Amino acid sequence: MTPADTAHTGQGAAGRREAPGRAARADSRPGPWRRGLVLAASALLLGLVMLLHAKIPNRIGNLGSLVETFLPWFGLFVPVLLAGALWRRSASAAAALLLPVTVWLNLFGGLLGDKSRPGGDLTVAAHNVGAGNPDPAGAARALAASGADVLALVELTEQARGTYEKELAKAYPYHTVQGTVGLWSELPLSATRPVDIRTDYGPLADTKPADVKLAYNRALRTTVATKRGPLAVYVAHLGSARVNLTAGFWTDSRDRGAQALGEAVAAERNERVVLLGDLNGTTDDRAFAAVTSRLRSAQDVAGHGFGFSWPAGFPVVRIDQILVRGVKAESSWVLPATGSDHLPVAAGISW
Repeated sequence: MTPADTAHTGQGAAGRREAPGRAARADSRPGPWRRGLVLAASALLLGLVMLLHAKIPNRIGNLGSLVETFLPWFGLFVPVLLAGALWRRSASAAAALLLPVTVWLNLFGGLLGDKSRPGGDLTVAAHNVGAGNPDPAGAARALAASGADVLALVELTEQARGTYEKELAKAYPYHTVQGTVGLWSELPLSATRPVDIRTDYGPLADTKPADVKLAYNRALRTTVATKRGPLAVYVAHLGSARVNLTAGFWTDSRDRGAQALGEAVAAERNERVVLLGDLNGTTDDRAFAAVTSRLRSAQDVAGHGFGFSWPAGFPVVRIDQILVRGVKAESSWVLPATGSDHLPVAAGISW
């Protein structure tokens, strides 16, 4: 036997000795159903959080309301976990992802399509014009050009009020301002009064302009005389909601205002009601149960997408709302930016 033959034989023997070792190592690796168990557990936890969000307690820093405020964004964790499942080749993680996908689609899948319909008897709009808006005149002109028949503005400062009244006078011959909220209308208004929504600023008091902070009134109720009959319109700017190091997700003032607003709507005798304004919260938040149990969101029933309105530069939540009762929302949309940190919202309604 030549040296070459000996070397070849030796390599073959070594290969035969190594083959069982590789096979043993391959056999010791977990199968696809045993790999990625942490990813699978994370997917199940994500699904349970979305499914049982109403059960998350608010006792510690209003955690439940905080989760519900950003609930649609929990869907972004699904592709992240899916990428991890594919990387680990984990069948268990991929299967577990069926739970959060199903729950998210059940909660928000209906918002992905366009539910708007043509027509409508009246177009209403709402906008937090922003106390620090650098161009109130431009904002007023843009809103007047929106085609809204009824326009609600909140966070009106004493300095900017005259500008809005001047710029909107031609398009809207009727208007009322109560405190820092106002309503401009092409149609006559009557039975106007302030609505007490029990607002204070708590730990945020030092961040507000003096005229906004001292204005006791942040909500009103009026009647719009339409061709189809009287329409009760509420305009509201509920208290702020902020993440605070000491108070957690601070919503005390907002939550009291939501309860008071819900009581006012419950006592409203007119069967046709529209609520416009900045509620500083989403309709998924349990804090608005007193309101959402009596009114329906125009965006939810007749919008296209989520209708995020804040912050204007990169909207992540819909806190500017149009809610209705006794009338039908035909369409709902978000208007272009006006210099405020909020985007205006509008809806077409019919009888």
